[in-house]
Amino acid sequence: MRTKLTCERVLLATVMAVTAVLSIGVLAQSPDVFTNEIRPIMERTCWNCHNQQVQSSGLDLSTREGALKGGLRGPAIVPGQAEESRLYRQLAGLEGPAMPLGFPLTDAEIESVRVWINDGAHWDSGPTSVVSGDEFSAFVTDVPASARDYWAFKLPVQNPLPDVAAFEHPIDRFLEQTRLNSGLTAAPRADRRTLLRRAYLDLIGLPPTIQETQEFITDTSPGAWERLIDRLLASPHYGERWGRHWLDVARYADSDGYEQDVDRANAWRYRDYVVDAFNSDKPYNQFIIEQVAGDELDDTTHETRIATGFLRAGPRVNFREKDNPERRYDYLDDVLATLGRGILGMTIHCARCHDHKFDPILQKDYYSMATSIFGYVETLYPMLPDDQAAAYLTLTAQLDGRKTDLQEQIREIEEPYRQILKLERIEREFPTEVLQAVHKPEDERTAGEKLLAAQVLSIGVPKNQLDAALSELDITRRQILLGRIADIEQARPEQPPMIEIVTDGDYRYTPDRAGDNVLGCPECRIKPDKPGSFLHQGPGRYEVPPSNFLIRGDPFSLGPEMSPGFLTVATYGNPPTEIPRANGRTSGRRLALAQWLTSTENPLTARVWVNRVWHHHFGRGIVATLDNFGRVGDAPTHPQLLDWLAVEFMNQGWSTKQMHRLIMTSEAYMMASAYTNENNLVNDLENHLLWRYRPQRLEAEAVRDVIMATSGGIDLTVGGPPIFPYIPEEILNTAQAYGRWDNQLDGPDVWRRSLYVYRRRTLSFPFFETFDLPDQNITTAARNTSTVAPQALTLLNNPFVLGQAELFAREVEERAGYDIARQVDLAYRTGLTRPPTEAEAAIGRQLVKDGSLVAMTHVIFNLSEFLYRR
Repeated sequence: MRTKLTCERVLLATVMAVTAVLSIGVLAQSPDVFTNEIRPIMERTCWNCHNQQVQSSGLDLSTREGALKGGLRGPAIVPGQAEESRLYRQLAGLEGPAMPLGFPLTDAEIESVRVWINDGAHWDSGPTSVVSGDEFSAFVTDVPASARDYWAFKLPVQNPLPDVAAFEHPIDRFLEQTRLNSGLTAAPRADRRTLLRRAYLDLIGLPPTIQETQEFITDTSPGAWERLIDRLLASPHYGERWGRHWLDVARYADSDGYEQDVDRANAWRYRDYVVDAFNSDKPYNQFIIEQVAGDELDDTTHETRIATGFLRAGPRVNFREKDNPERRYDYLDDVLATLGRGILGMTIHCARCHDHKFDPILQKDYYSMATSIFGYVETLYPMLPDDQAAAYLTLTAQLDGRKTDLQEQIREIEEPYRQILKLERIEREFPTEVLQAVHKPEDERTAGEKLLAAQVLSIGVPKNQLDAALSELDITRRQILLGRIADIEQARPEQPPMIEIVTDGDYRYTPDRAGDNVLGCPECRIKPDKPGSFLHQGPGRYEVPPSNFLIRGDPFSLGPEMSPGFLTVATYGNPPTEIPRANGRTSGRRLALAQWLTSTENPLTARVWVNRVWHHHFGRGIVATLDNFGRVGDAPTHPQLLDWLAVEFMNQGWSTKQMHRLIMTSEAYMMASAYTNENNLVNDLENHLLWRYRPQRLEAEAVRDVIMATSGGIDLTVGGPPIFPYIPEEILNTAQAYGRWDNQLDGPDVWRRSLYVYRRRTLSFPFFETFDLPDQNITTAARNTSTVAPQALTLLNNPFVLGQAELFAREVEERAGYDIARQVDLAYRTGLTRPPTEAEAAIGRQLVKDGSLVAMTHVIFNLSEFLYRR
């Protein structure tokens, strides 16, 4: 009886459940809820990324069937069960990632979605559409007032120095206060030879000679250390060393990258500009202004034009962005990422598709900054006086225009033949369905047929077939035109030295005369992809191309037109976003951006650079994540010290050399690295609070430089075109077919500093790659330091290293004669800046006797002490 009753209850519950589900279906039959409440949300936030054409994560939300099917993570909707529906859970933030990215729904909208799903999730029969740009602008968010409470967005303040009796130097006072609070004891000062080698490797990337060592060791008068620092800062090799650090930030290379990896014949001029800027101690704020807007200054020179190479230093396919908006926005993203990570310490590029997920960086900030640089073009400029440069550019532009007209006439002659041959080839080589797609009128093709036809119709026709198909009359006509082109080339002036620069393009130029608003200058016929494309000789003013907010970062989903602007959370006051230029050739927007970047009211720029300088001196920044001062970056270990240094840096005229002097005269910089304290190891195992000097392995270029300097073979000529040290043919043969490498045999011609080795993006110099050369396509924060077997094998077996060891041995033998004891002593003093210990001397003499002097010099190159700054 009890069993029968239980079965009846189960049956009744089942019937009630089915009835409830059916009633839900009935309630959801009306499409009004979807049309009035859900469709606007879908149009605004969902269908841009989840439709039949674009299925982000494999999810199509344009139909009920697509939502039920779901994407890579399963069904998006379970009708009648909102709490079990992934769409609702992500909209409500119940599981990640929260959707929509960057633009959360209001509580009322989330509740509408919940009720709609619980009522059956019915769709209406209307078409899928996305929100227009004008409508989209209404949903752009703003930065909350509390965002500036984060340390990096507050203006730095120079607080009073800590009252620490043991130290007088400002840096040491801050560090010692933190050490005392953490129970740490500072290491003693290193010996003078260690400090000498440390300073040389740090500031110029080369070891001291025996004579330089002797001069410093014997100078016991007050101020000897300070005089040494000043002497090194005055060396032309200082700019080579510290310029290399900046070139990592600038993602510098001598080639374009990508498949073609086209050579940049004049890129080295920007590299030399950077070296000269550091050598002259160009104020850092001026250094940044010239690189962002060197063509917009009141006093524009070749030097400031070359500086703009910073903006174009990243990888490029080509620069016909006017024909490829997607590529242009990728290049703009590269520039913004470099400005953000390199100068501001912020990952601005993460806000291209939505508001930043961790930091108060708005998507509208991203596109406001993009608008500040949007009109720029990459072009060439002759290194001539301005009047001669203008005359050269005008003439070459006129010749290019005439040549283009003639080439167009040749294309008109060839095109009918080309189309006939192309169709014959398609009929001969492709199946029937392809032919049907090609012959079908374009407006009748399906999406698949359109894609197929576009691909097939892009095939080329061999030149010999085209030549054979031409009629005698058309051959004659073409030959006459080719002769005219040859005459034009004959009349073309010899190209002067050129510089690769950035400026605003005049393909949006609005002349004063009506009807002259055409591509390029109507008088000069200058095109944006030709040398000097920006230089207009006629009347008129530069019109900035419109720059749009991109919905979800999609170049083909234009939102509202944007105005120039900056990072909202890091902007104090109302700085100008455009500084009109008297000559009218550029917009002045990049100049306004540069002035905002280097303003004393910008909380980031000075902090970021001071932190980078600190990192290169100590092996770790006060903020360890050099390019990310945001919430997912590391917090500063000494925030008050960082602020004090940033303010001091600005007060001292943004002088990098003065910052070196300040840091290197501290006891912190002069501490020993070989120091162990058990209590310190317990309280700060990784030495984050700097209780001893941190040993640092030399970078790839410095390893090669120090080897050549020690052997005596190095060529210390400063500046000039790049060199191409020898790369084995088997490596070159495995590289891409395109790209330049003028292989030079190992010898004095290529024994220049490694700064001058050609930087090819698709083929890193193997020696550098072994020692952790960073990715040359993006801005680099801190270089990775690995310890792997190929490094030891390279130092043991690389022909260059072996050759330098032989050269080192010959140099020692010439100076020490056949006295083995003197040879060993001289090798140690030259290679390690110190004499050998008794044990080392005995082992060295035995090695020379049993092996050779070359064996000993080779061993020195392999010592850890040789490869590290200690």
